[in-house]
Amino acid sequence: MIQNNMFNTQVVQPLQMQNASVSKTSTPAETIQSFGTYLQEALGSVATQETQAHEMSNQFLLGNVNVDQVMIASQQALLSLQLTSQVRNKVVEAYQEIMRTQM
Repeated sequence: MIQNNMFNTQVVQPLQMQNASVSKTSTPAETIQSFGTYLQEALGSVATQETQAHEMSNQFLLGNVNVDQVMIASQQALLSLQLTSQVRNKVVEAYQEIMRTQM
Protein backbone atom coordinates (compact mmCIF):
# COMPACT_ATOMS: atom_id res chain seq x y z
CA MET A 1 0.00 0.00 0.00
CA ILE A 2 1.38 3.41 -0.97
CA GLN A 3 1.04 6.22 1.55
CA ASN A 4 1.58 9.86 0.81
CA ASN A 5 3.44 11.36 3.75
CA MET A 6 4.30 14.54 1.91
CA PHE A 7 1.26 16.39 3.24
CA ASN A 8 0.22 16.10 6.85
CA THR A 9 -3.57 16.01 6.55
CA GLN A 10 -4.09 15.85 10.30
CA VAL A 11 -3.35 19.55 10.69
CA VAL A 12 -5.81 20.58 7.97
CA GLN A 13 -9.08 21.68 9.51
CA PRO A 14 -12.32 21.82 7.52
CA LEU A 15 -13.86 25.21 6.88
CA GLN A 16 -16.57 26.13 9.30
CA MET A 17 -18.97 29.01 9.41
CA GLN A 18 -17.98 31.55 11.98
CA ASN A 19 -20.55 32.77 14.42
CA ALA A 20 -21.99 36.01 13.18
CA SER A 21 -21.18 38.95 15.38
CA VAL A 22 -24.61 40.40 14.61
CA SER A 23 -27.21 39.80 17.29
CA LYS A 24 -30.73 38.70 16.38
CA THR A 25 -32.13 42.10 17.33
CA SER A 26 -29.88 44.07 15.01
CA THR A 27 -31.33 46.51 12.53
CA PRO A 28 -30.91 46.07 8.77
CA ALA A 29 -28.48 49.01 8.73
CA GLU A 30 -26.31 47.29 11.35
CA THR A 31 -26.40 44.05 9.38
CA ILE A 32 -25.34 45.84 6.19
CA GLN A 33 -22.56 47.62 8.07
CA SER A 34 -21.39 44.30 9.54
CA PHE A 35 -21.41 42.66 6.10
CA GLY A 36 -19.53 45.65 4.67
CA THR A 37 -16.90 45.32 7.37
CA TYR A 38 -16.57 41.60 6.61
CA LEU A 39 -16.06 42.31 2.90
CA GLN A 40 -13.55 45.04 3.65
CA GLU A 41 -11.52 42.68 5.85
CA ALA A 42 -11.66 39.94 3.19
CA LEU A 43 -10.41 42.32 0.49
CA GLY A 44 -7.68 43.50 2.84
CA SER A 45 -6.63 39.89 3.34
CA VAL A 46 -6.39 39.35 -0.44
CA ALA A 47 -4.33 42.51 -0.80
CA THR A 48 -2.04 41.35 2.01
CA GLN A 49 -1.50 38.00 0.29
CA GLU A 50 -0.65 39.78 -2.97
CA THR A 51 1.87 41.96 -1.14
CA GLN A 52 3.41 38.95 0.60
CA ALA A 53 3.75 37.10 -2.71
CA HIS A 54 5.48 40.14 -4.22
CA GLU A 55 7.84 40.39 -1.24
CA MET A 56 8.61 36.66 -1.46
CA SER A 57 9.54 37.02 -5.12
CA ASN A 58 11.82 39.92 -4.23
CA GLN A 59 13.44 37.81 -1.51
CA PHE A 60 13.86 34.98 -4.01
CA LEU A 61 15.72 37.31 -6.36
CA LEU A 62 18.05 38.15 -3.48
CA GLY A 63 18.53 34.44 -2.74
CA ASN A 64 16.90 34.53 0.71
CA VAL A 65 14.04 32.07 0.07
CA ASN A 66 13.52 28.91 -1.95
CA VAL A 67 11.55 28.74 -5.17
CA ASP A 68 8.95 26.44 -3.59
CA GLN A 69 8.12 29.05 -0.94
CA VAL A 70 7.68 31.68 -3.65
CA MET A 71 5.46 29.41 -5.73
CA ILE A 72 3.27 28.52 -2.75
CA ALA A 73 2.82 32.19 -1.80
CA SER A 74 2.08 33.10 -5.43
CA GLN A 75 -0.47 30.33 -5.84
CA GLN A 76 -2.21 31.24 -2.58
CA ALA A 77 -2.47 34.85 -3.71
CA LEU A 78 -3.73 33.77 -7.13
CA LEU A 79 -6.39 31.49 -5.64
CA SER A 80 -7.55 34.25 -3.30
CA LEU A 81 -7.81 36.68 -6.19
CA GLN A 82 -9.72 34.16 -8.31
CA LEU A 83 -12.12 33.45 -5.43
CA THR A 84 -12.69 37.16 -4.92
CA SER A 85 -13.37 37.59 -8.62
CA GLN A 86 -15.87 34.73 -8.65
CA VAL A 87 -17.68 36.07 -5.58
CA ARG A 88 -17.88 39.49 -7.23
CA ASN A 89 -19.30 37.92 -10.40
CA LYS A 90 -21.96 36.07 -8.40
CA VAL A 91 -22.93 39.22 -6.49
CA VAL A 92 -23.28 41.19 -9.74
CA GLU A 93 -25.29 38.35 -11.25
CA ALA A 94 -27.61 38.24 -8.23
CA TYR A 95 -28.06 42.02 -8.36
CA GLN A 96 -28.93 41.85 -12.06
CA GLU A 97 -31.42 39.07 -11.40
CA ILE A 98 -33.10 41.10 -8.66
CA MET A 99 -33.29 44.11 -10.97
CA ARG A 100 -34.95 41.97 -13.68
CA THR A 101 -37.72 40.71 -11.41
CA GLN A 102 -41.09 42.39 -11.88
CA MET A 103 -42.67 43.95 -8.86
